[in-house]
Amino acid sequence: MQHSKALAIKFIASLVLLFVILGLIYGMSFGNVFIITALLGIVSYILGDMLILPRSSNAVATVADFGLAFVLIWFLSSILTYGDNLFIMSLVAAAGVALFEYFFHGYLVRNMTEASTETGIVNQGNLQYNTEASEDLTPVRPDVRSDDEE
Repeated sequence: MQHSKALAIKFIASLVLLFVILGLIYGMSFGNVFIITALLGIVSYILGDMLILPRSSNAVATVADFGLAFVLIWFLSSILTYGDNLFIMSLVAAAGVALFEYFFHGYLVRNMTEASTETGIVNQGNLQYNTEASEDLTPVRPDVRSDDEE
């Protein structure tokens, strides 16, 4: 239930945002905006929100969503429309999507972690692995020459 609510929020907000940018500013039809929003919503929810966000930070997931949105919007708009300036249009739309995703990730972290702790699955978040190093890097043997014995 939590995933369907999050997907619905993401789809509606992205549809409104992309319709304002792509539809009203750049003149793309509502059907094309709907297709782009549906594909972008599903792909970015799976990749950015379920795979990248739990294993990294909000900033990393937002940058990944920006790149994914830019490539997907540019590719789909080149297939669906005959626009002249697809690069700038895709860049502006991807920046708007990335701004929305930054706040949406905060919503996901607050609400999805509560649901996962109820089921017993604890999110580890940003795991940081450390290594241990020793000061004894050279062997202590009489046949090995040391720099201190000169």
